[in-house]
This record gives sequence, structure tokens and C-alpha cells, in this order.
Amino acid sequence: MKKIPLILFFTCLFISCENKKELELQEREQALNLREEKLAEKEADYQSLLTFRDSIYALKDTVKEIATSVKEWPENIQGIWNSKMLCRESNCSKYVIGDQRNETWQFLSDSTGIYTNVLNNKKLTRVFQAKYIEDKILLEFKTDSVTKNSVKMNVVLDDIKNNVIKGTQTITGQDNCTARFSVELTLPQKK
Repeated sequence: MKKIPLILFFTCLFISCENKKELELQEREQALNLREEKLAEKEADYQSLLTFRDSIYALKDTVKEIATSVKEWPENIQGIWNSKMLCRESNCSKYVIGDQRNETWQFLSDSTGIYTNVLNNKKLTRVFQAKYIEDKILLEFKTDSVTKNSVKMNVVLDDIKNNVIKGTQTITGQDNCTARFSVELTLPQKK
């Protein structure tokens, strides 16, 4: 009989130790969950800061581009120029090496920005969207989506002097053929 109370005592002691260990494990698990939540918050803050930093860099690049691009042509470029173009290379059936083209180019600006009109026999044939960045003129033209024969034209004028502007025009046809023309613009002779 003396052994029964002793067994009961050890059983109660054993059960209370088990409960104590289980409570400690639960407390540790709660602490770990709390740390994981704090870490997740810090990670979200970090990602937010990265996004903010990237948007500032993008804004900075946009501001730099706006500052370097011009909204009005410099006085020595603005106006009418005679163009002489010579095909230097081509894999298009429409353009043959040695082809020459003569047009009138008009460098204009208004409230929308700068652009270049191309005239052939005093009729407007295309309007180039323009950028003037660091003494380089970049012109771009695309036919609209409903046009049967789509064409894309890019012009880089990077040799700019007072009376002569030189560069290259690249024409890409609808079948991805390309033709490159040398471009020379000169001021019309005054009569």
C-alpha cells in the first residue's frame, strides 16, 4: 500500500513535467512565429524601398533625357534644307545601290516639339518625329498600320556644320529588307 501513493506521486510529477515541456515548446513556437512576421515586414519594407529607388532612377533618367533633348531647333538648323541621298547598300527590290533621291527637308518646331517635314515637288511626303540630343539629330518615321506596304525610316544626322548636315538614313521594308542611304543636307542658294 505504501507503494501506491509513491507511484501516484511520480505519475503526477511526470505528467506535470510533460505539460511544462509542452508549454515551453508552444512559447518557443509563438516567439518564432513573431520573429518570422517581423522579418516578413522588414522584407516588404526592403522591397518597397527598392521599388522606390528604381522609380527615382527612372525619373532621373527621364529628366536627363528631357533636359538634353530640345523642344526647338537651334537657329542654324531650323528652316529649309535641300537633301541629296545616295543608296549605299540594299537588299530590297525597291531600292538599288546607286539610287539618288533629292527632296526638301523642313526643320520645324511648335508646341508639340520638333519635327521634320519632307517635301517632294513641294508636296508633303512624310513627317519625321525628331530628337536633337548632344549635337545629333535623330529622325523616325513609320507608316500607319492600315498602309499596305509598311515602311520604317530612321535617320541619324551626326555631322552637323553651318551649311552642311550629313548622316545616314535606314529604310526597313515590310519584308524586313533594309536599304541604307547616305544623306547630305545643304542650305538652298540665295538668289
